[in-house]
Amino acid sequence: MKINIKEKTKSLNEKIKQNFSKNKESLVKVKTSLEKKMRNFYDWVKGAELVELEKCDTSEDPVRPELSNAFRTSYGRKIFGVKYQNEIHAVMCFAFTNNIPKNVDELDRLSKDAFLQSTHRDQNVGKIAIAYTVWSKKKGGGKLIVKEVYKMIKKSNHLNRLVTLSPLTEMARKFHLRNGAVELQVNDETQNFEYKVIK
Repeated sequence: MKINIKEKTKSLNEKIKQNFSKNKESLVKVKTSLEKKMRNFYDWVKGAELVELEKCDTSEDPVRPELSNAFRTSYGRKIFGVKYQNEIHAVMCFAFTNNIPKNVDELDRLSKDAFLQSTHRDQNVGKIAIAYTVWSKKKGGGKLIVKEVYKMIKKSNHLNRLVTLSPLTEMARKFHLRNGAVELQVNDETQNFEYKVIK
């Protein structure tokens, strides 16, 4: 049986063209879908704003759900959220202190001390913003709230440091290091990272 090389080559070339055409259409669809997702992501990032919250849903907090809203808002402590189209997409809770705490009990005591000191002075509570929990409800929200809080602290007259009181997890470590923090210390129950504030 004789094989017609020209016919075989022609047939193979046709199949290659068909497959290439299908793959090209597929790649174009994937590219278009990715571009649309990126546009949507950047739209929400540009339109989001940092707002102070009176309360948050503590059951959503993956780090410290046991802390009540009363704890999170007393003695000068604050809750901030990234808001976009009337929806909160990320939350970060702070205590303002003059020293770096190694656990939640120290955080409580140091923020009370800073609050009481401020009532006798200038009403500015603490020099250090301690971020003791952060969570995101939308992709990119965690990174965005860190960025927005950093800008807020940079503009502040009395705050000069942004330090975390993070759980002893690899996830927390990677998150903060990836977002530009440096590791300060590892404690028995927590770890502290600092975002250097350059004014």
